[in-house]
Amino acid sequence: MTIWVNKQKDGCGLLQACIAIKNKKAAEDCHAHWQRTLTPIQKQQGWQVTLSGVESWEDVPVNALKIN
Repeated sequence: MTIWVNKQKDGCGLLQACIAIKNKKAAEDCHAHWQRTLTPIQKQQGWQVTLSGVESWEDVPVNALKIN
């Protein structure tokens, strides 16, 4: 079972938002939305959006919104 983790980090590398979900399509849709909605200023400041897969809920950041 893969758990998909979307992370949005600011230019300092601080985690600003994190959503974890088992549904790959929903995770990809969320990732695409976050990519589209980054402002030009956020991009210039180094904000990043990443999508990765983990095998256990224990590998998901503690402050993530976990959707089962």
